[in-house]
Amino acid sequence: MRVISGTRKGHRLKAPKGKDVRPTEDKIKESLFNILSPIKMESNVLDLFSGTGQIGIEFLSRGAAKAYFVDISSYNITIIKENLNHTKFIDQSEIINSDAIKALKILQRKNIKFDYIFIDPPYKEHKLILDTLNEIVRSNLLTIDGFIIIEHEKAFVLDDNYKNLVKLDFRNYGSKSISFYRIGE
Repeated sequence: MRVISGTRKGHRLKAPKGKDVRPTEDKIKESLFNILSPIKMESNVLDLFSGTGQIGIEFLSRGAAKAYFVDISSYNITIIKENLNHTKFIDQSEIINSDAIKALKILQRKNIKFDYIFIDPPYKEHKLILDTLNEIVRSNLLTIDGFIIIEHEKAFVLDDNYKNLVKLDFRNYGSKSISFYRIGE
């Protein structure tokens, strides 16, 4: 696992052992960033269910100003910190050891808005995806021109519209899919 582009291109990242964390494959990461390109400079990024922190780190490497990493696992938080120290992005990061819904409520109280929110919950956790989307909308955490990117299993099809969000794009990669949302007009 590595950073694929930007100022830290080629830096190897540590991944936890076991099957609890499924890092996003390079081909999916590359496609995701090609779709979003160019990344809004000085943007705020939220990497939910961070695992290794690789997506938030990729955003930072490509010019994001700050990334917030959320994971419920203390072990994963340790890995995220190691990866941020290795890539020298620790000063541009905030790490929250919490479940996603509680973390979203904390961020809302701090009145933080995000240009990019990446959601990659444990597979088969379909309700968690919808609960997370609901809390993001309720908390008004997305900037008016921001994106929500959801990595999910292919079998779980997300609606074209969810509350005030509109699906802009959808891609399949084997058994995985990525859906892109923005606030509708």
